[in-house]
Amino acid sequence: MDLQIAILLGQDGITTGAIYALLALALVLVFAVTRVIFIPQGEFVAFGALTLASLQGGNTPATLWLLLGCGVAVAAVDGLAAVRRGDARRLVSILGWNLAYPLALAALFYASQPGAMPMLLQILVALAIVVPLGPMIYRLAFQPIAEAPVLILLIVSVALHVTLVGLGLLFFGAEGTRTPAFSDAQFELGSIMISGQQLWVVGTSALLIAVLYLFFGRTIYGKALRATAINRNGARLMGFSPVFAGKLTFLLAAFIGALSGVLIAPVTTIYYDTGFLIGLKGFVAAIIGGLASYPLAAAGALTVGLLESFSSFWASAYKEVIVFTLIIPVLLWQSLTSHHIDEEE
Repeated sequence: MDLQIAILLGQDGITTGAIYALLALALVLVFAVTRVIFIPQGEFVAFGALTLASLQGGNTPATLWLLLGCGVAVAAVDGLAAVRRGDARRLVSILGWNLAYPLALAALFYASQPGAMPMLLQILVALAIVVPLGPMIYRLAFQPIAEAPVLILLIVSVALHVTLVGLGLLFFGAEGTRTPAFSDAQFELGSIMISGQQLWVVGTSALLIAVLYLFFGRTIYGKALRATAINRNGARLMGFSPVFAGKLTFLLAAFIGALSGVLIAPVTTIYYDTGFLIGLKGFVAAIIGGLASYPLAAAGALTVGLLESFSSFWASAYKEVIVFTLIIPVLLWQSLTSHHIDEEE
């Protein structure tokens, strides 16, 4: 390996590490606030990319009907509770977000040609379809068992992952797809050629991480989520609902996942089950951060990206094994340096 190859591999590792960093931050956030190890995080990556590809192909994405189906289920559950309480204002809000919103998106597709939309509008529509699935999934799958042990939450998370992968195969088929690059520009930096798409990936990831930092440090909702992550009962006593915290957390996680899928779709072929492997690598990065530290998770993501890139050069057949083996010494170190705390404590 010469210096030129090392630079190219490092460039590729930083690009993929930026995506893993976003997913790792989402996994840490979800676990800290809700105690859910969110295995289906990768499915939002695949759904975001494949929904955008469907729009660019001039088709109505099947995720729109998934959104409508989940909206009907949530409206039925929450609407019945609102009717029993006689809360008309709450009922209007439930029907608006869960029924009127998906129907408005469906009307948009019938009134326009998705393939003729500008790329930016296609991206926004894809995010508008996929992101609301996050809080809906939380409401249907996790909110009823929010106080259950972590193991039960993990089992439900795995079941949800299997369900979403099956739906992905049904919606998009087994063939992979790519989307056009955001930019065809090429920049020369010495002997290094940097594509415009790589700059989009790294720049957008860095911007989103900075926005999340400001959100958690400067806004009332961000501070409330941090408080919920530290002490759920304390946050409840201070007037911040853990239910709202869970929905907001899953909304952010779905947005991060879907945006990550949109960013990587032009540089790699996305299949219905691609998100699982990407999500697992984000999970390795989150484990490096102890599922608690955002900076360590981001640093772990860059480590995973670089390790994967260099492993693909030295031993491409074993690159996945090398990446996932990284989790073993990390877990051993955390086991040796921390004391056991029962969940009830």
